[in-house]
Amino acid sequence: MKRNSYNYFKNIKRENKKLFLVFSILMLLVITSVQNIFGQGYLHTSGTIIVDGNNNEVHLKGVNLGNWLEPEGYMWQTNANSPTAIYNLVVNTVGQQNGILFWNAYRQTYITKADIDRIAAWGFNSIRLPFHYNLFTPKATPYVYIQDGFNYVDSVLSWCTADHIYLILDMHCAPGGQNQDNISDYQGYPSLWQDTSNQNRTVDLWQKIAQRYANQKWIGGYDLLNETVWDFSSNTQQFRDFFMKITNAIRQVDQNHIVFIEGNKYASDFSLLTPKWDNNMVYSFHKYWNATNQGSIQYLVDLRNSQQVPLWMGESGENTDTWYTQCIQLMNSNDIGWCWWPLKKMNSVNCPLSIKETADYKTLLNNWNNNQTPNAQFAMTTLMGMVQNMKSFNCDFNPDVIDALMRQPTSTATIPFINNIIPGAVFGVNYDMGQKGYAYLDSDSLNSGGQFRNNGVDIEKCSDSFTNGYDVGWINNGEFLTFTTNVLQSGTYDLTLRIASVSTTGKIIIRWDNQILGGFNNLPNTNGYQSWQTVDAGNYNLTEGTHNLQVGFYGNNYNFNYIDFEKVTGVKESKKIVKSFEVQQNYPNPFNPSTNIEFQIPKNGFVNIKVYNVLGKEVATLMNGEKGQGQYSVSFDTSKLDLSSGIYFYQVTFNGLRSKMMKAILLK
Repeated sequence: MKRNSYNYFKNIKRENKKLFLVFSILMLLVITSVQNIFGQGYLHTSGTIIVDGNNNEVHLKGVNLGNWLEPEGYMWQTNANSPTAIYNLVVNTVGQQNGILFWNAYRQTYITKADIDRIAAWGFNSIRLPFHYNLFTPKATPYVYIQDGFNYVDSVLSWCTADHIYLILDMHCAPGGQNQDNISDYQGYPSLWQDTSNQNRTVDLWQKIAQRYANQKWIGGYDLLNETVWDFSSNTQQFRDFFMKITNAIRQVDQNHIVFIEGNKYASDFSLLTPKWDNNMVYSFHKYWNATNQGSIQYLVDLRNSQQVPLWMGESGENTDTWYTQCIQLMNSNDIGWCWWPLKKMNSVNCPLSIKETADYKTLLNNWNNNQTPNAQFAMTTLMGMVQNMKSFNCDFNPDVIDALMRQPTSTATIPFINNIIPGAVFGVNYDMGQKGYAYLDSDSLNSGGQFRNNGVDIEKCSDSFTNGYDVGWINNGEFLTFTTNVLQSGTYDLTLRIASVSTTGKIIIRWDNQILGGFNNLPNTNGYQSWQTVDAGNYNLTEGTHNLQVGFYGNNYNFNYIDFEKVTGVKESKKIVKSFEVQQNYPNPFNPSTNIEFQIPKNGFVNIKVYNVLGKEVATLMNGEKGQGQYSVSFDTSKLDLSSGIYFYQVTFNGLRSKMMKAILLK
């Protein structure tokens, strides 16, 4: 009996040890799983907000890389609108072999690491990448996968990882097309919703994508389907069921990432998408051209609260800077992240980067849009030339757009658009960046001329003998422009205005540091809006330093080019437009402990200034960011640096391409 009892309790002890071991392993797996999801930095949802792996809220501020992996006609300015139509237009023009060469060059150039680095430097923390399904699995070969699409995603993901910004993948064009528009590359029956084979291909592709990126923490999530527009009245479950099917396929291989769910009717109608079916999903809406008041999104806020699902504005843009600021203010006040559309397109003032259209491309467009057949060699040369213009630092930078998105929503302060130096000409179109009513005041919200900048100030091309290319037109009573100026030397200055008028009712008042400096009543009739005349505004004493200049307009029927400040005493300074990138020798040189480095840039762009010792080791970064056209002076102060006497080199780089290095000597 004793032996049996002993064996009995020994067996129980042994079994308990096994149970404890199994329990410990299970707990370890649970803890590891939780750490895998939340401890390694994956974005995920927590109630109505998005948080990172440390459960800190992440307010997404992003940019869309539209037109890269799903070309759109309006951004190409062609009558061929859909990705397939654009692809075929090029191939039919230059031939199959050259077409392949072009499209490879286009995709390798349109978005590069330089673009992602700039996006991060501007302060964005996320990117939405629209893609066409056929870069992963060609239309004619269902369930056969190629590396092209994955390679592009891999490249962008590596750049995003280096810059610590999230990448959200967006299926912009699904098999068959999710709407009947060019943006989904719809090519007629059957659509995505009319063919189960197209639906199955979509589900399978998403599972392949999720499987590849399941453990990538800088993947922010999967935007499953862009802008569906379809009548589901005959089968109200179809829409929600399809999203659930994709989600289930993703969850088989990826438990880490958010799924972003867009509503019907261009991501605006979520009536068929409740209740929620996943604990890590976000409702994504798009907002274009409508009101920026609370009423315009209250139904979405109600959806968020009732479903306990976060909101994300996955697309917005294509409007004025003023609208941008108001929209971002609305998003901020409702704790909604956002992503702007797009990063770049041709000849645009309303996106961050504008691709310059060549004269040859205009000719090619004219041939295409008038159904004329261009010369194949001419077309190929032209298209490859445009590819070069698509490079990040070959694009024109629109600083107003970035400022309207990132700074103006929380500040009424104005900052310089360019470095307005006095003595010299202060051009009307170079007014400060800032909100309406502070940087400028215009009677309407649109730029009637459509040139140069993207707010209510009306700007047109200028034909004056001295011009930076543009003037302010369509002037109405009570409007004004504000400028930050830099007076290089105190003294007496002669002020003149350059105007063109068709009446004598105009009047300009000049304010200096919020005090009336002078003005001119009854501007002369010059007999034309491009017939320019100089008007004397008097002599004034100005002190060295930074000052606020405001030009107020009264009356109407006249245009404004510039106000010129010419120093009366000392050496006469001629008007100057910066046309080249130049770096001057620092002064004083030798120096101790500080010296000034002067440079000028011919247009808005990215400036980096680094200082190196004789061994090539970097000792200081003096500048790293976007700057406006103009002249600049930067101080290199060594008083807080542990540097010995000797030779140092400073390198000024403009737009990542043009660079100049100069020698400076520190003597202690």
